[in-house]
Amino acid sequence: MSRRAWIAAGLAAAGLVLGVLALSWGDYPISWPQLFEASESGDFARTVVFTWRAPRITAALAFGAALGIAGMVFQTITANPLGSPDIVGFATGSYTGVLLATILLGGGGAALAGGALTGGLATAAVVYGLTHRYGAQAFRLIVVGLAVTAMLHAVNLWILTKLNQEVAVAASIWAGGSLSLISWQKLAWGLPLLALIGGLAPVLLPWLRQLELGDDAAAAHGVRPARARLAAVLLGVGLVAAVTACAGPIAFIALASPQVAARVAKGPGLPLGASAATGAVLLLTSDLLAQFVAPQPLPLGVVTVCLGGIYLMGLLWREARRAA
Repeated sequence: MSRRAWIAAGLAAAGLVLGVLALSWGDYPISWPQLFEASESGDFARTVVFTWRAPRITAALAFGAALGIAGMVFQTITANPLGSPDIVGFATGSYTGVLLATILLGGGGAALAGGALTGGLATAAVVYGLTHRYGAQAFRLIVVGLAVTAMLHAVNLWILTKLNQEVAVAASIWAGGSLSLISWQKLAWGLPLLALIGGLAPVLLPWLRQLELGDDAAAAHGVRPARARLAAVLLGVGLVAAVTACAGPIAFIALASPQVAARVAKGPGLPLGASAATGAVLLLTSDLLAQFVAPQPLPLGVVTVCLGGIYLMGLLWREARRAA
């Protein structure tokens, strides 16, 4: 295997080790002998490990990997480290679709997935329609995405005011991204959907590598830039929508994972595997911090937004030093 493949495998192994360790952490500590015996016993330890903790840890690893891939895709087609589905509004649009599906269809796995996908695609259509109208550029895409995100935040708040109190409180908590309500029942449709969409990433990887060289170079190598970019957007929006339908919009992971992966797995080309593994480790780490860093558990979104703010300040500081 190449050096980059070894690094990706090492990051994935680190995520799995952290996941196994997390099975024993919590308000009800479980020793290693209890952890190994839980699969055969029918006591409370089995419920804690396999019903409460295992779905949450599995979701953190799978959703983090999906967001890492989505971030890599968007940063490639925008040629900008700020090109992320949570920055350009696609994650917020997916959440809008989920809220509308909850109101109109009463929720449910299929309704939430359909609403998230519809909302994300509609937002992508609006953003790309506005940017292509005046000439598609990476900077314009991000600026328009920020504007659409702000508008969608206002729409989401208005929708929340129209819901009854119980549903509005649950939706408000979920709006920051949360894995606390993840169950095997929800993962039964969420994981296959992510596997189906994410499995297309290696197929699109050659096109993305050509887009890195620029539209003219990609066209010279037989790739149609517009078609490749559209396929990449559909892939990224699909991944973000599936995660949003299960856990709400989760910030920062898609933004930072490809950049961290690119610095760890140095070399030419796109770090697809490393981005996925980095996203998995970052999301699981963030969820563990949300559970244990404060006297009371924090919403996952609070932790990821704080980490994202620190990351953005560091990125801006580095760019300012480079410009100077």
